[in-house]
Amino acid sequence: MPVSPVKMADAIRVLSMDAVHKAKSGHQGMPMGMADVATVLWSKFLKFDASQPDWADRDRFVLSAGHGSMLLYSLLHLTGFKAVTMKEIENFRQWGSMTPGHPEVHHTPGVECTTGPLGQGLAMSVGMAMAEAHLASRFGKDVVDHRTWVIAGDGCLMEGVSHEAISLAGRFGLSKLTVLFDDNNTTIDGEATIAETGDQMARFKAAGWAVKAVDGHDHGKIAAALRWATRQHKPTLIACKTLISKGAGPKEGDPHSHGYTLFDDQIKDAREAMGWTDGPFTTPADVASAWKAVGRRGAKARKAWDAKLAASDHVADFTRAMAGQLPAGAYDRIDAHLAEAAKTKPGNATRVHSGAALDQLIPAIPEMIGGSADLTGSNNTFVKGMRPFDKPDYDGRYVHYGVREFGMAAAMNGMALHGGVIPYSGTFLAFADYSRPAIRLGALMGAKVIHVMTHDSIGLGEDGPTHQPVEHVASLRAIPNLLVFRPADAVETAECWKIALEHQTQPSVMCLSRQKVPGVRGSAAENLSAKGAYELLAAEGGDAAVTIFSSGTEVSIAVAARDILQAQGKPTRVVSTPCWELFEQQTAAYKASVIGTAPVRVAVEAAVRMGWERFIGEDGKFVGMNHFGASAPYERLYKEFGITAEAVASAV
Repeated sequence: MPVSPVKMADAIRVLSMDAVHKAKSGHQGMPMGMADVATVLWSKFLKFDASQPDWADRDRFVLSAGHGSMLLYSLLHLTGFKAVTMKEIENFRQWGSMTPGHPEVHHTPGVECTTGPLGQGLAMSVGMAMAEAHLASRFGKDVVDHRTWVIAGDGCLMEGVSHEAISLAGRFGLSKLTVLFDDNNTTIDGEATIAETGDQMARFKAAGWAVKAVDGHDHGKIAAALRWATRQHKPTLIACKTLISKGAGPKEGDPHSHGYTLFDDQIKDAREAMGWTDGPFTTPADVASAWKAVGRRGAKARKAWDAKLAASDHVADFTRAMAGQLPAGAYDRIDAHLAEAAKTKPGNATRVHSGAALDQLIPAIPEMIGGSADLTGSNNTFVKGMRPFDKPDYDGRYVHYGVREFGMAAAMNGMALHGGVIPYSGTFLAFADYSRPAIRLGALMGAKVIHVMTHDSIGLGEDGPTHQPVEHVASLRAIPNLLVFRPADAVETAECWKIALEHQTQPSVMCLSRQKVPGVRGSAAENLSAKGAYELLAAEGGDAAVTIFSSGTEVSIAVAARDILQAQGKPTRVVSTPCWELFEQQTAAYKASVIGTAPVRVAVEAAVRMGWERFIGEDGKFVGMNHFGASAPYERLYKEFGITAEAVASAV
């Protein structure tokens, strides 16, 4: 006798209750409420093969409401993902388990992205849908043809990033994106209406989405709504009216059951109400078998896809792109550019040097997809010949994100996690604060994303302190697993681009100047920026008495200060520090050699001192900013704030 779909949904409910109860923390409310929706989606619509979690053409399932992680873990366990055993369900939220408190990509097979910070899963799903659309255009629908499904809650839709993501998806008409809204009128503080009374369906519709409401516990109506979504030519929202903690007796529909751990008697009552007679962490054989069949359902489609890929003219390029490998000869043009830059030492803004590097990289690496948050001309992220990413064909490689820095950064995370593309995009460094939550999450996930942040100091001049970043470089350097580059000239800028493209599990930030600076590197035989810091100029006339450390546009100031000091008979060396994170990865011997033994150590950077103690010690001198900037031409600002070669020499 076939197992009832309701019974299959109850398996999710029971596992969620048991796991949260044993852990004494977590959220069973959302998993129990959305169990019916998830059961219909996974058993009838989601394209996946549990035996091949990384199948490239699988549908992407994103649990944006990541606090309800037991919904996803239950599904992964029940459908047969090998890593998520019943033991792992029992070890929910425990040290070393495959079932952490919130889903973590690259940790648990079947998890597409790390979620928990509400709204970001929804925003990343937009990036996944963008990547799918672009790759389908490039490689054909025989190779790329899948959907992205998202479960989001009231909290996700309250977060500001959801507005950016929804409007972006609507503008691009991403028809293979479906959001399943857990419409249970619940947040931690109580009913969602204490803080939000907007019409979510009207909001999505106004942004260009197709919308539908459905009873989230009626399997037939859920299936009909999902079928409807697959026929639309717009992104789709299905508002699923649910009861939080569905099946939990008196706690069913109670807003306070959002993160409430049910007591023994309440779990007993819930089991009886469901007719569930098996003990904790036990699934009846017939229910387990039905779910395992769901996990095997996609194997036939996956094998057919394998055959289509093998017969495709695109097999080599597609496989390489999805593996994150660069094409042969990817660096031929940039290496020639590096050699010429070292020879001529061109003086210009580092944002211009970045644009020149992209001129060489974009034609050579088809996976690179650029963009800007409405600052294309300022960020120098556009390369002549690039076409806009847009409907109906999505074959363009330049995304006009509009003024949506957070949504842009989150979408790029989703694109990178989808695979097959290398996203980069630009804004002003001061606006990294808008992007920061997504930059941090990208670093946590190891997403290969390149954030181009121009106008990186008081050197941007007349726009004044609202746009002049002074604390931003330090704050970004504080994020683990994030490569923060601040190159000094054309050579270092091109080197930093190569490094960013080579690192598979670290996002990068390029901090680039508006103002022009002279070239300082006369050799490109070795990528010295890859060491994070290196001796640019040695001391002359004896052992070094002084070492000047610097980054970016202030390296040329350090060089000029050295000239003054050398003329005074003080042997002085200059160390350029384009990437602190990479420097920390070097050997102790190398780091000691770079820091050196000079008794006087000074650092100069048009930013706050924080972190420079790593190079100059607590008693070293720092020439930089300890306050906000001002509105004036940059030359006047550097003079007024004492960031000059003379000031550095005086500090020595």
